[in-house]
Amino acid sequence: MPRLLADLTPLKVSPAYRRLWVGNLLSFVGTQLTLMAVSLEVFALTGSSFAVGLLGLAALVPLVVAGLYGGAVADRHDRRTVALCSSAVMWATTVGIAAHAWAGTESVPLLYALVAVHSGASGINQPTRGAIVPALVGLTLLPAANALTMMTFSVAMMVGPVLGGVLVATAGYAWTYSIDVVTFLAALYALWRLPPLPPAREEGEAAPTGRVGLGSVVEGLRFLASRPTLRMTFLADIVAMATAFPRALLPAIGGVVLGGGESAVGILLAAMAAGAFLAGLFSGSFTRVTAQGWGVYLSICAWGAAVAAFGGVVWWACSMPEGDPRLGLAMALCVACMAVAGAADSVSGVFRSTILQAATPDRLRGRLQGVFVVVVAGGPRVGEMITGGASTLLGEGLTLVVGGVLCVVGVSVLMRRQPGFLAYDARNPTP
Repeated sequence: MPRLLADLTPLKVSPAYRRLWVGNLLSFVGTQLTLMAVSLEVFALTGSSFAVGLLGLAALVPLVVAGLYGGAVADRHDRRTVALCSSAVMWATTVGIAAHAWAGTESVPLLYALVAVHSGASGINQPTRGAIVPALVGLTLLPAANALTMMTFSVAMMVGPVLGGVLVATAGYAWTYSIDVVTFLAALYALWRLPPLPPAREEGEAAPTGRVGLGSVVEGLRFLASRPTLRMTFLADIVAMATAFPRALLPAIGGVVLGGGESAVGILLAAMAAGAFLAGLFSGSFTRVTAQGWGVYLSICAWGAAVAAFGGVVWWACSMPEGDPRLGLAMALCVACMAVAGAADSVSGVFRSTILQAATPDRLRGRLQGVFVVVVAGGPRVGEMITGGASTLLGEGLTLVVGGVLCVVGVSVLMRRQPGFLAYDARNPTP
């Protein structure tokens, strides 16, 4: 049984990683809490779901732009300094959001601007942190470290939104934001305690000089284009998210098809996060696997199969009249499917992150982590648009069934076209 549980070795052997992990856990929960509170505040000020949706756009564009550029910055400068400075900007914007609430300003454009700045700083911070982890734990412990990181994300996704809603209702916006201001200090402290972490250079290679420009970003993209194994980690995830990402359909499924209203939507989202958490909790069952290409392939197939099964249950539920007692069983089956999907997505993320970090030279690690951030942020948005549009023609259930099948077929075609990816061995990481 102990070998099935999460491998805590990275936390035991690396005090720096342990501080970073604890700081990330607190800051991730605080960030999710703030995002929920900002959404609620914008809706309270405008009464418009469209205005709330614009928050996503305000966050996505800076994250994509800064993710690509921020990775180049992380490959040019000391990564401790880059992570610390970008985190300080994120903290300052959180202070600004809290000050906005304490002052009673009630300015929606100001909230958009603060969210955009926070997201842009996060676009620099995330690839930098991803590039830092191998230096703290070594390549051997990367899978375990990445599984532990996935656990922090899943805990934040489960606890943050619920806690944010409760705090807004009981304590108000200002106190809710202030909690994030305080918890984020743990992340700043962990980064401040890190040693200097300049990017490693090959023997005889001089450190680059001058400003970070477009050429640095292009160099990383060219390297990615010429390395099939690394390229496949992105393509596989894009296929999974573009064909079978169900989030845009959950309001209609939970509120209309299953008849559970907003609470059912929340339960379905929480089930997905809970599945990811359980995958992290029992990550000892897969973090020692060295055939990580197969790990990516099988976990994405499991994701597609779970989404297709979810769609099948929804299709079945559509035939039931309102108040049918079988809707309770349908809800339970939907929760189970979402939990399996969340677990599969988490396992895929651990393997893809590990391959990317281990097989990329350190001098380029920040830039490829930046591409990873962009794909992880942008892929689900593309999937939401595709599934949302398809559901107007096929309905929610059939859209998910078709999407799940296309996910499995699409990733299988990718593996057939690039069989070397399945031969990837973590003991000999080659890009």
